[in-house]
Amino acid sequence: METLLQQIINGLVVGSVYALVALGYTMVYGILGLINFAHGDVLMVGALVALQVVVFVQKTWPALGAIPVLLIGLSVAMIVCMAMGYIIERTAYRRLRNAPRLAPLITAIGMSFLLQTLAMIIWGRNYHSFPQLISTTPLQPVDGVFITPVQIIILISSAFLMLALTLLVNKTRLGRAMRATAENHRVASLMGVDTNKIISTTFIIGSGLAAIAGVMYASNYGVAHYAMGFAPGIKAFTAAVLGGIGNLGGAMVGGLVLGLVESIGAGYLGSATDLCHLPLWAQSISLQETCANGGHFELLSSNYQDIFAFVILGIVLIFRPTGLLGERVSDRA
Repeated sequence: METLLQQIINGLVVGSVYALVALGYTMVYGILGLINFAHGDVLMVGALVALQVVVFVQKTWPALGAIPVLLIGLSVAMIVCMAMGYIIERTAYRRLRNAPRLAPLITAIGMSFLLQTLAMIIWGRNYHSFPQLISTTPLQPVDGVFITPVQIIILISSAFLMLALTLLVNKTRLGRAMRATAENHRVASLMGVDTNKIISTTFIIGSGLAAIAGVMYASNYGVAHYAMGFAPGIKAFTAAVLGGIGNLGGAMVGGLVLGLVESIGAGYLGSATDLCHLPLWAQSISLQETCANGGHFELLSSNYQDIFAFVILGIVLIFRPTGLLGERVSDRA
């Protein structure tokens, strides 16, 4: 039972990050019918920008508290990623809206490689330790089950952001314009909706969520590097398809389900290695602190996690091709 509860907690934490990134995929697909494969790399840029800002602020104002430093880093990362989302849409995708579907797909893949290369040039190939501004000392709410304050904040923040986005789309004027554009952008433009503005806003919102997810991901694992966006990006896309791409609720459910399937499956069938047995030079700062405080971190086989995730995806798509919650975006005229 302790193993099950532990893996449920781990799955919810990882699944929350997947869900935030999947929301960006599904919003763009719902409006443009485009898979923005560069979205995972926006997550990477957000994490590295936040890392750079946090290190700079800590050196410049060492007396500033941990929470203000984290908020400053997160705010700058969101601004940079939101601007990047706007630039990507404006320069890479807008001219290809009426092009064959293969053209924007290839452009998205090329944009992903471009962002990775630029990040490698700016921040290098090495892994960077992400400053642990929030305590990583594991709490033990139940005997044999551990959760860190970072994970608690990730769960609460993710739930709040998903609720806020749902209310934005369903209860506001901007949300109505987004839904109208998704239904039929030509008709929406005839009704007075500035579809170019709505599409750009969708990219901006999705990129902001990706920046937050990047900071969460880096804070949870304690590291950031130029290729860190690939795996969560692919998993988030899988989560969006699993839940029903084009459906906000489906992206949330798909992310959580994918995280739970990965963690529970690997927890029972995957091999585990206690990372506290690694030499100090191979441990991140957060891992050293956790191990020094008596905690244990086990690394489960990522190969098993990938197998479980994509097997479940295949089964769902075989029996329900539209995903768990179906697709609410109608075909364009």
